Amino acid sequence: MQWNRFFSPLTWPVFSFLAVIAVGAALLHMPASWQEGHSLSLMDAAFLSTSAVCVTGLTPVDISAVLSPFGEAVLLLLVQLGGLGIMTYTSIIFLLWRNHVPFTSREAVSQALLGDDFNLRSFLLQVLALVFSIEAVTALLLYWHDPVFFYPFSAVFHAVSAFCNAGFSLSANSLMNFRDDVVVNSIITASVFLGSIGFGVLREALGIISRGRIGLPVRQFSRFSRLVLKTSFFLIVVGAAVGFAIEFWRVGNEHALGDGFDLALTALFQTAVARTAGFNTVNMASLSEASLLVIMALMFVGGGPGSCSGGIKVVTFRVLVGYIATQFRGDRQIVLEGRGVPEENVTRALTLFFFYSMLVGISTFLLSITEYGILHGTTTEGPSFLRILFEEVSALGTVGLSLNLTPELSAEGKGIIIVNMFAGRVGLLSLLMAVQSLQPRKAYTVAETQLPIG
Repeated sequence: MQWNRFFSPLTWPVFSFLAVIAVGAALLHMPASWQEGHSLSLMDAAFLSTSAVCVTGLTPVDISAVLSPFGEAVLLLLVQLGGLGIMTYTSIIFLLWRNHVPFTSREAVSQALLGDDFNLRSFLLQVLALVFSIEAVTALLLYWHDPVFFYPFSAVFHAVSAFCNAGFSLSANSLMNFRDDVVVNSIITASVFLGSIGFGVLREALGIISRGRIGLPVRQFSRFSRLVLKTSFFLIVVGAAVGFAIEFWRVGNEHALGDGFDLALTALFQTAVARTAGFNTVNMASLSEASLLVIMALMFVGGGPGSCSGGIKVVTFRVLVGYIATQFRGDRQIVLEGRGVPEENVTRALTLFFFYSMLVGISTFLLSITEYGILHGTTTEGPSFLRILFEEVSALGTVGLSLNLTPELSAEGKGIIIVNMFAGRVGLLSLLMAVQSLQPRKAYTVAETQLPIG
């Protein structure tokens, strides 16, 4: 009975991700994965593997200089596995080998990809076809536009990294060489956005475009999809407008960020990818602190449920905003898209927000200790508080943007970031429910009494 609870549908995704991360770290630690004259420590290999499987994009080394073609291929495979979700691949293996999926895998995939009662074989095949099609189109467009930088492997690598919202690049400065390139900015932004809205929304969009021939046979978006799309567009437009206004009125940043149309393009790109992917077309350290706070807020929210993105998710954000609005208005019910929000959803949203905020606070506190040499009794001059907070929010949101802090982290600091990347990808609520499933249920309740609050 204890073993059944230990390997329940709630704990299976956690163990699957841990297993793939361990295998990926072992492969990246092999000399075959290194360029001649370079090496990768076990800690850096584990960090890079976790970052890839959790589609974060933070890296302690320049992967274009350190990793061999084999190492880059391993990294690409880990990103693809993490983007689609280990449970999806597990189910496909069972389908091919045994022609059916065990209940544990079925339930886990259903929860991860927002399916309720569906034909799992058809669903998985549609998801794979959709994902690989988008990545193939993205790779072809990048290759046709610039076959020099985006040579075949590079085009595929960046296409997968973009759709899976990983943000890894084969260039030491990410996409800074394409800051003013409208085509590259547009292709990467579109691919990142499609990967951040969730498979359910994509299937509905495909059904509407094809008039039900492929995807879901629907004529209009569901309430859930409308919430995801409207909130995503709102965050991108408002974030880009605020970021543009801040940097437009700031003096002395024209050379680093551009001006006029170039600045608008930069603001739009960085806002779109800040919600979920770690690409950057400018040095993040050149942004003002106000702009960095806006980006951190976007990283905290993230993308849509059931997608490749991290964060608390846009639906949770809408529920929280609705909850605050009802408190001001004195209403009894949150109404979104013409329907009331169940109390259970409100409780989950508040719990998720609390846990994310708490983990950000605790991890930032721990990083402030590890990165200032306090553990080792040294007088190391550590990074600024803003750099530490930015790194932490980026890791937990599985975004991958950094103020050039990742390579400077201590071994203890890297361990803290690894835990945050894993927690952000698996999901704090999923981890909480997995831990709860291991605990025996109490057969009694204690008498309640009212307490003064506030």
